Amino acid sequence: MRVPFGTMTITESARIRMRDSTENARISCGKYVRELETRFAKLVGVEEAIAVSSGTDAVTLALASLYDKGAKRGDAVIVPALTFPATVHAVVHAGFQPIFVDIERQTLCIDPELISDSMARQAIAIVPVHLMGKMAPMADITYLAMKFGMDVIEDAAEAHGGMFLKKNAGSMGNLGCFSLYIAHIVSSGEGGMITTHSKEVADILRSLRNHGQACSCADCIMKYGKRCEKRFADGGDRRFEFHRIGYSSKMNELEAAIGCGNLDVFDGTLAKRRTNMFYATEKIRAQFGEFLWTIREESYEQVGPHAVPIVVKGDAPFTRFELMRFMEEHDIETRTMFDCIPTTHKGFVGKHRPGDFPVAEFIGRQGLHFGCHQDLNQEHMDYVIDVIAEFINQKEGE
Repeated sequence: MRVPFGTMTITESARIRMRDSTENARISCGKYVRELETRFAKLVGVEEAIAVSSGTDAVTLALASLYDKGAKRGDAVIVPALTFPATVHAVVHAGFQPIFVDIERQTLCIDPELISDSMARQAIAIVPVHLMGKMAPMADITYLAMKFGMDVIEDAAEAHGGMFLKKNAGSMGNLGCFSLYIAHIVSSGEGGMITTHSKEVADILRSLRNHGQACSCADCIMKYGKRCEKRFADGGDRRFEFHRIGYSSKMNELEAAIGCGNLDVFDGTLAKRRTNMFYATEKIRAQFGEFLWTIREESYEQVGPHAVPIVVKGDAPFTRFELMRFMEEHDIETRTMFDCIPTTHKGFVGKHRPGDFPVAEFIGRQGLHFGCHQDLNQEHMDYVIDVIAEFINQKEGE
């Protein structure tokens, strides 16, 4: 049996939209992008959603929108020490400096108790990451943000369908950021989405994704061959006026068509992933709790599962890579649980020493994850559990 890490769902409704786009030669950001944005905003429970070319661009542009509020280049942004590197790359791409904070072992997310007053005073924003779809402690984070005047930019790349205290991931901060990459619950192949409650911020983001252009309409009528009355209204050509330093981050119609198809089957996809995750994590705790740890869903949250995380305990008679190698040899695709960025990422090492982020460093050394996506079922999860059991039995017998 093969257990791939991720999958790509392309529905028949997506194919119909793609055929329409290609047959009419309308591929650039247009009606299907707008459909995806409108439906995604409704799904998350926000006023606006802005489609971009990747999850990394989503975080980058969300942060770059802070310049319109008075942010200065070089300002500090608080980030977790353990996350996919895109979170921190986006901080740098936007012109800011990351302040790293260790994570909570039970959530794999940033530990708000370790955010000192001095950190919060110098930071303009905090970027909590809902790692693996497990919710960051948003009540504490939003309290700190209000107390010190920080913006909250949720990195919900892996948390489609997640909830904290009945609030959707991507709706609790000033801005929410999602990846629509292949392995995620809502996918457009490549792509990202930014969510906000603010129409004003949405207009800024539409400008930012198109080189800082003055035009910021949610749906440009010129793309449909119509004349825009606003274009020359102020004596210039708004299409070639630029109000801010921007990016080239638009989504195209074919990607949006796939994303709309994923929204058509969202409820079923989320349910399958949650079923697989719960089944696997319960088995892992029951059978391998002596050596392995995994997440739990608490009463105040709903996990939007990206994958099943496993952490090899420090006193286990085997290493993380030994387990991964055995799983891969049995056709179970795995990924590490990323790394502690400030102590291992070659772009950031130097300011911090090993031991500065003990939890992130431990999870980075000991963590891995495997898929629980909608093309898998209980039989696949049982196979994973059987393979892990075989591995542990071998190690205990050595």
